[in-house]
Amino acid sequence: MPEGHVIHRLARDLNARFAGRPLSVTSPQGRFAAEASLLDGHELARAEAWGKHLFVEFDVPRPDAIVHIHLGLIGRLRFEGPDDVGGQVRLHVSNGEESANLRGPQWCRLVTDEVRAAAIGKVGEDPLRADADPGAIVGRVRRSRRPIGALLVDQKLYAGVGSIYRTETLFRLGIHPLTPGAELKPATLDAMWVDLRELMEDGVRVGRIDTVRPEHTPEAMGREPREDDHGGEVYVYRRTGQPCHVCGTPVAETQIEGRRVFYCPSCQAS
Repeated sequence: MPEGHVIHRLARDLNARFAGRPLSVTSPQGRFAAEASLLDGHELARAEAWGKHLFVEFDVPRPDAIVHIHLGLIGRLRFEGPDDVGGQVRLHVSNGEESANLRGPQWCRLVTDEVRAAAIGKVGEDPLRADADPGAIVGRVRRSRRPIGALLVDQKLYAGVGSIYRTETLFRLGIHPLTPGAELKPATLDAMWVDLRELMEDGVRVGRIDTVRPEHTPEAMGREPREDDHGGEVYVYRRTGQPCHVCGTPVAETQIEGRRVFYCPSCQAS
C-alpha cells in the first residue's frame, strides 16, 4: 500500500497540472460514470492529502463535489497522455495535454464536505501536514502497552506512515520495534516525529523512499545499490539476513500484529 508521501506528491502534482482549468472527467471502466458526468467540464479547485486519503475538490455548484480516493493495496494514480485509458481506468481526468488515470482504488466516491470532515476525523496526525499536532498523540502512545512497531502504523495515530517508514525510523533512532509505547520517553517520541517528517518530506521531493544517511549510501560504502520492487536505499526494510550497513550484524525480522518488521539486533538492542 502506498505510504503517505505518495499521496501528498499526487495532491501536489494534481494541483500543479490541473487546478483552475476546465477538465474532461470520465470513467472509461464505467464504475464511476454517473459521478464523473457531474464533474465533466468543471475546474479542479483543490487536491489535498490527509494521511493515505486523497480528496480532489471540483468547482461544481453541488454539495457532493469532492472525489475521495483511497488507493488501498493495488490502486494507482498515474499521469499519462491525454487519451491513455487502457487498463480498467476508474477515473480519467484530462486537460487536453495530459491525463490523470486512476486504476484499482479501494475507494473512489463523491462525498460532501461533511463526509470528508468525518473521514479526516478518524485519522491521526500526518507528519507531512503543517497543521499536524504531534503532541496530541504522545500521551496515547505512552499509555499503550502495544509495541511501537504497531503504533507507528496505526492510522489513528500516525496518519500516512507505513511499513517502510515505520521500520526505518525505528532503526535510525535505535529503538527495538517490540518496545512498548509506554516505555518510550516524550523526547524519544518527539525525535521520532521529526525523523518521520524529514524522511517523508524527502519522499515527496524525490518520489521514492531513501532513508540512509550520506555515509551509508552505495557510493560512500562502495557497495551495490539496493535492488527491490520498492526502490530506494534503506537500512533494514526487507533486508533479512543481509549485513547491517552500520555494524555488519545480519538483519533480523519479527512479526508484529501479523506484519513483518525488520530490525538490527545490535543497533536496536533495546
